[in-house]
Amino acid sequence: MAKQSILGRISQLLKANINSILDQAEDPQLMLDQLVRDYTNSIADAESAVAQTIGNLRLMEQDHMEDRNAAADWGRKALAASNKADELRASGNSADADKFDNLAKIAIGRQVSSENEARAVAPTIASQTHVVDQLKSGLDGMRAKLGDLTSKRDELVARSKTVEAQSQVHDALKSIDLLDPTSDLGRFEDKIRREEAKVLGQQELAASSLDAQFEGLEDLGKQGEVEARLAALKSGGTKAVTAGE
Repeated sequence: MAKQSILGRISQLLKANINSILDQAEDPQLMLDQLVRDYTNSIADAESAVAQTIGNLRLMEQDHMEDRNAAADWGRKALAASNKADELRASGNSADADKFDNLAKIAIGRQVSSENEARAVAPTIASQTHVVDQLKSGLDGMRAKLGDLTSKRDELVARSKTVEAQSQVHDALKSIDLLDPTSDLGRFEDKIRREEAKVLGQQELAASSLDAQFEGLEDLGKQGEVEARLAALKSGGTKAVTAGE
């Protein structure tokens, strides 16, 4: 994945209006799940590409450092060869002095070449460093958005489950209202009251029968007194009838 395509993808995802996407979704929870998967996959792809970009930058930095170290090393060698040439020339050995001066020139040539290579790659390293900083910043933004997406999805799922539970309770209450078990209890209560009334009727009936028996005894007592008075009348005349007054 090229650097520009990485940056473009990151920029596109960072600019995405999550709320607008959710407003247009028929099923926000499914849309959030899909967005989480898209962001997760995009972040994974971007991380791999950014890691490769960073790796390439570090290799260029290592090469740049090697060129600088090589330039410094060739500079030391050129100085050492030049000093040796000066010593030999001072002692009258011009032939060997010229050889060391030639070595110093070769070292200086290598030094210049290493310096040029280091100088040439410096702008590229600076540019790549800027790109890497942008990519890191973009990845941080994508991770933050992924965190927001995950939180929103979890919140939506929790709210959805709450609504579902409330709906189930509402449906249960509605079915209870339709069944109205209190009416069954009312019918059962009426049945019990009828049974209680029946028992009361039986008790009242039994009591009235007992009263009738006692009333029969009283009637017998009255009849006995009448018979007694009649007998007294027959035996004693009018005085016997009035004696009971």
